[in-house]
Amino acid sequence: MADVSRTRGDLKGHPDVSEMRERFARMMEARDVVFLDGPVLLAGLYFAISPWVVHFSSTSPDLMVNNVILGLAIALLGIGLTSAPRRMYSLCWAMSAIGVWMIISPWVVARGPDAGMIWNNVLIGALTCLFGLIAAGVVMRKGRETT
Repeated sequence: MADVSRTRGDLKGHPDVSEMRERFARMMEARDVVFLDGPVLLAGLYFAISPWVVHFSSTSPDLMVNNVILGLAIALLGIGLTSAPRRMYSLCWAMSAIGVWMIISPWVVARGPDAGMIWNNVLIGALTCLFGLIAAGVVMRKGRETT
């Protein structure tokens, strides 16, 4: 068994230190918007349960189905931003488009939406659109830095 006790706090003498630093740099490079994945996940989960929170699940079943499907899709995007951020940042424009649909969906999907439905969808849709635009800005900035 190797004796590693002498280099416990110092990695300068480790034979793979350069490879470990490169791998750490690549991993941290992929996590540019570390603060974004959690709020996206929470916004998606809230949007999925919002028909029951705002109490319109029985009065507007079409909007309920719309919110559940879109909420789960946004939550999956949040999970994807956590697990594979480089791949998922390319879907940030889709997240912005979903946010816009969330905003206009009470008038398109529901018949006679009330104030609770409208405020719920507009607020969460605006947040989702903002999250998508922030991620898109990071992707565009990152693309300019690499060229």
